[in-house]
Amino acid sequence: MNPFSSGTRLRDMIRAIRASKTAAEERAVVRKECAAIRAAINENDQDYRHRNLAKLMFIHMLGYPTHFGQMECLKLIASPGFPEKRIGYLGLMLLLDERQEVLMLVTNSLKQDLNHTNQYIVGLALCALGNICSAEMARDLAPEVERLLQFRDPNIRKKAALCSIRIIKKVPDLAENFINSATALLREKHHGVLITGVQLCTDLCKISPEALEHVRKKCTDVLVRTLRDLANSPYSPEYDIAGITDPFLHIRLLKLLRVLGEGDADASDSMNDILAQVATKTESNKVAGNAILYECVQTIMSIEDNGGLRVLAINSLGRFLSNRDNNIRYVALNMLMKAVTADGQAVQRHRATILECVKDSDASIRKRALELVYVLVNETNVKPLAKELIDYLEVSENDFRGDLTAKICSIVSKFSPEKIWYIDQMLKVLSEAGNYVKDEVWHALIVVITNATELHGYTVRALYRAFQTSAEQESLVRVTVWCIGEYGDLLVNNVGMLDIEDPITVTESDAVDVLEIAIKRHESDLTTKAMALVALLKLSSRFPSCSERIKEIIVQFKGNLMLELQQRAIEFNSILAKHQNIRSTLVERMPVLDEATFIGRKAGSLPGAASTTTMPSVGIPNGEAKPAAPLIDLLDLSSDDAPAPSSSGGDLLHDLLGVDLSPAPQQSGAGQPSKSGTDVLLDLLSVGSPAQSSSSTVDILSSNTNGKSPVSPLDDISSLSLSSRANSNAGAAPMMDLLDGFGPSPSKENNGPVYPSITAYESSSLRLTFSFSKQPGNPETTNIQATFTNLSSTVYTDFVFQAAVPKFLQLHLDPASSNTLPAAGNGSVTQSLKVTNSQHGKKNLVMRIRIAYKLNGKDTLEEGQINNFPREL
Repeated sequence: MNPFSSGTRLRDMIRAIRASKTAAEERAVVRKECAAIRAAINENDQDYRHRNLAKLMFIHMLGYPTHFGQMECLKLIASPGFPEKRIGYLGLMLLLDERQEVLMLVTNSLKQDLNHTNQYIVGLALCALGNICSAEMARDLAPEVERLLQFRDPNIRKKAALCSIRIIKKVPDLAENFINSATALLREKHHGVLITGVQLCTDLCKISPEALEHVRKKCTDVLVRTLRDLANSPYSPEYDIAGITDPFLHIRLLKLLRVLGEGDADASDSMNDILAQVATKTESNKVAGNAILYECVQTIMSIEDNGGLRVLAINSLGRFLSNRDNNIRYVALNMLMKAVTADGQAVQRHRATILECVKDSDASIRKRALELVYVLVNETNVKPLAKELIDYLEVSENDFRGDLTAKICSIVSKFSPEKIWYIDQMLKVLSEAGNYVKDEVWHALIVVITNATELHGYTVRALYRAFQTSAEQESLVRVTVWCIGEYGDLLVNNVGMLDIEDPITVTESDAVDVLEIAIKRHESDLTTKAMALVALLKLSSRFPSCSERIKEIIVQFKGNLMLELQQRAIEFNSILAKHQNIRSTLVERMPVLDEATFIGRKAGSLPGAASTTTMPSVGIPNGEAKPAAPLIDLLDLSSDDAPAPSSSGGDLLHDLLGVDLSPAPQQSGAGQPSKSGTDVLLDLLSVGSPAQSSSSTVDILSSNTNGKSPVSPLDDISSLSLSSRANSNAGAAPMMDLLDGFGPSPSKENNGPVYPSITAYESSSLRLTFSFSKQPGNPETTNIQATFTNLSSTVYTDFVFQAAVPKFLQLHLDPASSNTLPAAGNGSVTQSLKVTNSQHGKKNLVMRIRIAYKLNGKDTLEEGQINNFPREL
């Protein structure tokens, strides 16, 4: 006999496949066997049909195509014998799925087998239907399955319950037909039938509100009694697992009780006692016990409020945190994250244990515990928690320092009780992990320092001490350099000593040493070196005895390969060499940086706009914040003793620089032309005569001249660049930009026409608004910002927006900002759309919309058509 004929036994084929040494050999064996099976199918070989189908199933599991044998499954199912039907149904479940059209042909065979006198054949049909049932089959066969829920044999009832779950998920409208039969299963004594009945009731309650109310009223007490009997039952070897009777049934019952108790105070009260009993009596030293405890905690946290019970549940989670199993600890941390909103005070009691988890060797537990600690921080515990985290920062692993540093900085800035504490904690973080700190953090620290006037001396001395031990931390070096440049005289003269400080002696040379070390470090980047040059220029005025040494350091950078450093060195050297009379005015101490302005600027909005950043809370002591002010106030030109500012740029420069930029009067007989303000500036900068440039400006604290040097955004705070910028096309000098953006910014080029917003759709419960924009040079494409507002007093959940357009339009939908729409207009959901009109100018935009959401658990659908798009779109 041919070893690969259709008569080959299944085990021989498996042996031949496993003996293949290469993939090519395996493919050859499978190909020959498939050819033999096709030949047998064509010859209608009934003797080996079940064997051939068994081979096809094995070949299918290897990943080879077996679609040609699908009809063989149907032929075997139609056979009268049990062995053939068993292979046929197994092949049906393995080779086909609910999307196959062939499946429609088996519906009649299934119906006959569901009514068969042989209970084993009925079981086969229920098994197959529960695995591959489609919506059409569910509607046709639901009555037979419902009838089998009352069958005499418990195995058939169990399989019928599992099949019913599949049916109600495919066709939720059929759920009401199974309510009575499902609740009857809850009184079963057979655990297999009972567990499937509980799962069927759970799915019914999730699908049908009517089923939920029915089970809640009729079955809550029955379920509580069943769970109590199960928890108190004696040892039963048939269901015992690690000393616990049927933990699987325990968990299913707890899940169903959770569904029934959620949102219903009466049902919650009736199950409080048994939940407390399960939580206290279940042993937590075995996996099965921990699984039951976890489900019990979830149920307690989901049902209606009971303070004592929730404390008991959270204490159980606290015991989980002491478990050696990482999986159990991670699950406990996840659950505690959810429990914080329900009972934060109870979770706070386990703060020490949670902090220990932050130091765990497992990375996932560390990150989850850190997120939980971040949620637990408030005004009352911020100091001890921040101390613990900063202490751990010293010994933490490098790959965890980034996350840990970000959380600490956020905690300190959000909950700092006073500015001196904020500064101390930030200096500790910068000293330990300054290389992991984001730029926004040390920018914000500098803004806080400028506002804490009486702490300037304390801060610069603390930074000087920190620099001696942590000079390798880049962010710390930058803040130190900036503060020594601004408050170096306070450092040398020990101004503003606090009682908590130790005396320190720092000479002018020592302060310059710090800047020289910073600027000559190989690790220092362009931003740090640029800040150090600015600080040296400022100290040249404050420390006259070190002026020559500072000049030598600056001169060394006149030939630097970095254009930014080279330009600064040349400009600063010119100031030191030729303009001693105005140097002290140019390098005066920075004005107090308004915190509100800084927040708005970091958010990309106008100064004074509200935003969220890493700034500490406003209104804290040890410093007064200056109110938001325009450019004139920032320049200190609007003070009472100052003259009224003129609108001309020359007068602003005159007030700022202390030099007369107005045209001097012609002296008789001198024969010399008068020097204009432009002449004075060009002479000041030593860059040439007015003929070389039609206009120029002085940018103070501007960080970049060509837009190419990667200078830190804080350079506009920390650096001083005096440069003449020629612009042959400009007729007059533009408004001077102080702090590179803290004042009013020049008008930007218009990106395109502005289109009016429209109310696209509005009902009694919902409003949809469209805002439009277009990219220049692409009139066919319209960008639409959709804003949804809830007009009702109830929160909408599972919010989904859908849209359809005609064929001449192409529509692209981005994900919505949220799937929850707050009630009463207390927030909105936004979603971006992009519509491309292939017949732009000929046909207007038109759109049909559908909005779906859940209102109190019920699905709600709203539809409409939008025809009021602006015609110019």
